[in-house]
Amino acid sequence: MPHSPEPDEDDLDPTPAPPPVFHAEQALLGALLLDPRRLGDVTGICADSFSTAAHASLFAAINALPPPEPDEHARNTTWLNKVLTSGREQARGLTASYLHTLIQVCPWPRHAAAYARMVEAEHARRRLRAAAEHLLQTAHDASLPEPVPSVVAEADALAAVVDEIATRFPPRGGVLPRTPVSPPAVVPDHTEAAEEEQLLLATAAARPADIESVRWLLPEDFTQPLHAGLWQCLTTLVRRHEPVDPVTVLWKAQQRGLLHDGSEPSDVLRLLAEPAGSVEHWSQRALTRSLLSTVDDAARRIQAYSDDPMNTPFQLVAAARRTLADIGAVRTRWQHATGRPLPQRARAAPTTRAGPSTRRAPVASPPSARPAARAAAGRTP
Repeated sequence: MPHSPEPDEDDLDPTPAPPPVFHAEQALLGALLLDPRRLGDVTGICADSFSTAAHASLFAAINALPPPEPDEHARNTTWLNKVLTSGREQARGLTASYLHTLIQVCPWPRHAAAYARMVEAEHARRRLRAAAEHLLQTAHDASLPEPVPSVVAEADALAAVVDEIATRFPPRGGVLPRTPVSPPAVVPDHTEAAEEEQLLLATAAARPADIESVRWLLPEDFTQPLHAGLWQCLTTLVRRHEPVDPVTVLWKAQQRGLLHDGSEPSDVLRLLAEPAGSVEHWSQRALTRSLLSTVDDAARRIQAYSDDPMNTPFQLVAAARRTLADIGAVRTRWQHATGRPLPQRARAAPTTRAGPSTRRAPVASPPSARPAARAAAGRTP
């Protein structure tokens, strides 16, 4: 029997619980409100590192205002009032009660550096995902007359983000991501690609001498398994200096088991019977499509890695670099095939594991500072 809601029953979707980083941000801001001198322990983050506008504006205000004297801060709310006033310039919804909440939920102000590291790690995850999403959008931008230079530039921008993250979270040996790679959400339409691949194969069968000039084209650049297999047959025959024509290619295809998927011999012969254009032209088209497909797959994989909260920034750096290497390999072949050099981004210096901190230990807060600040927060207007 269907459920009938009561007249006063709330039928709205429940508000999702905030993620763990939200609580880390609250703890960090509470620590800085309790003991502003802890700001000296905080590195690697800025206002943009926070997940909400209110938290970002509060951190910007704390960072901009000179810290108060500890004794004065324990006695009155002058500095807290200034923080609230400054924060409201960017987030009008900030209230004195929320500052009081931040102070109350902070477990230990002396852990401010640890809270900041959590905020930084989550910000790195968001930056990586945003860069991967932008790369994916560029790869599918049909308005670009020549997509490869734009796509490569975005891939370099993503690699630069990875390098920046690696300076703060150097990758560790043997630390790999835990997210299984999922298939693409949208199955691409390979109709045009299949037609061009057929023209390439037929033209190569008719002009086998031209195959040697396109050695940069590999079977994995094809969208159809049968086409990839037939290309292997063609290149093998040419390499062995054996006769090349539709019949010899068909015989080699049978030996490689390419007809076991239901392909009819007559279909293969028909596919190889209509050459047009040049081998180099169709090969470059296939390689360009392969490059864009590789970029699409890489961007989706990096998105999947960054969407998994179990992956640490160390793992994300390692995974992203492995994934971007796939783009680099096809990119090199594309440049060789077209003779069009692409801008090379500056390589980042090798990153190593961070050593022990050399920062001086912060001076402990006076025993009375914490309860006094909590009491002062309660008096904040």
